[in-house]
Amino acid sequence: FPGLCDSCRMELFFNPFDNLVCILLGISFTVWFTLLLVFIIVPAIFGVSFGIRRLYMKTLLKVFEWATLRIERGAKEKNHLLYKPYSNAIIAKEPTSLEEEIKEIRRSGSNKDLDSATEFELSDIFYFARRGVESIMDDEVTKRFTAEELKSWNLLTRSNYNFHYISLRLTVLWGLGLLIRYGFLLPLRVTLAFTGVGLLVFLTSVVGLLPNGRMKNFLSEKVHLMCYRICVRALTAIITYHDSENKPKNGGICVANHTSPIDVIILASDGCYAMVGQIHGGLMGVIQRSMVKACPHIWFERSEVKDRHLVAKRLSDHVEDKSKLPILIFPEGTCINNTSVMMFKKGSFEIGATVYPVAIKYDPRFGDAFWNSSKFGMVNYLLRMMSSWAIVCSVWYLPPMSREEGEDAVQFANRVKAAIARQGGLVDLLWDGGLKRAKVKDTFKEEQQKLYSKMLVGTQEDRSRS
Repeated sequence: FPGLCDSCRMELFFNPFDNLVCILLGISFTVWFTLLLVFIIVPAIFGVSFGIRRLYMKTLLKVFEWATLRIERGAKEKNHLLYKPYSNAIIAKEPTSLEEEIKEIRRSGSNKDLDSATEFELSDIFYFARRGVESIMDDEVTKRFTAEELKSWNLLTRSNYNFHYISLRLTVLWGLGLLIRYGFLLPLRVTLAFTGVGLLVFLTSVVGLLPNGRMKNFLSEKVHLMCYRICVRALTAIITYHDSENKPKNGGICVANHTSPIDVIILASDGCYAMVGQIHGGLMGVIQRSMVKACPHIWFERSEVKDRHLVAKRLSDHVEDKSKLPILIFPEGTCINNTSVMMFKKGSFEIGATVYPVAIKYDPRFGDAFWNSSKFGMVNYLLRMMSSWAIVCSVWYLPPMSREEGEDAVQFANRVKAAIARQGGLVDLLWDGGLKRAKVKDTFKEEQQKLYSKMLVGTQEDRSRS
């Protein structure tokens, strides 16, 4: 091109390549969003599934089994010891009472018959010393706030104590899994998460402009279900719901065991609930303000949360209106690692409404759903969830339960908790989940002291007889 400067010649030379890159990027984004729309968003709107996620889950299980066998074989060839997680506890314990155990200690340490002795014996100290050492070695509470241990490897270094070089094939498989999770699944899931949350904020704000009535309630329900189902797909969540005939109904309270913040999404993708929580700022505050426009959720100011009477009044007013959605509550008040159920707070059981228990059990082989809030922030936790293979869980809807005559709120809460633990295959513990960050209350110590005192001096009735 005679007469053109060097810069003009260079621009003409590179322009075709720039146009080609733009065309390729445009085609890539078009294909990407078309696949999202056809295979994820549209099925989420209508609540259908093509079965791709379940096929993906079965394929992963076969890969995990092969990887675990390969690790065991490699360790045997190199004479390496493998770490084996314990199943239930380090120390075998038999359910015996304080009095029975102390009598057994007295019998083994003396030739005299001390079964009926009511005086202090120095050997009694051994019972309390042994129980103290047992609690240090095998603490029932602390281990409920750490990740559940796996018996097989799921190709995540974060979940395997035996991870080291075994073979080239296994290392290549791990590297391929890393590429799939962070190069394909993570961007896809982040896109879906922003899509679901964005649609939730926008559509609930639009629905909130409609006058109260059946049409608004209908649209609000459809919008919430659609957006939560998109968010479920953002986690590649594979959920199996059991006994749907027991699903919570309007005017009731749904209570469930609590493992993760995503428990809300897991349940809300199968039915609509009125949420209960504290008002937040930032992005969470934007979501809360938009949701409450379309549906009567119950949000409290920070200063109101500790006012038990105010909270109970708000909950009671909600359940008395049978046209309002059931309230969703997690009575443990903190996240537990999906191996057990801890003490239920009695507040939601004092209202007198019908309680609909729900048991949630996650399969840790595909990804650990437990949120250890003292170790990971919310953003870090969500990134770990989205970079896992999948979230697989089962949900059981239990028959509705009501407070029986002569039963107080604590007894009712314990009965519901026992039913959830039994159905979900979880350990039923009496400990308060608040021990995650607080010290043991003096009442627990005093209870043991009272039991020992009762054994020595007897009850008031026994003393009056003597």
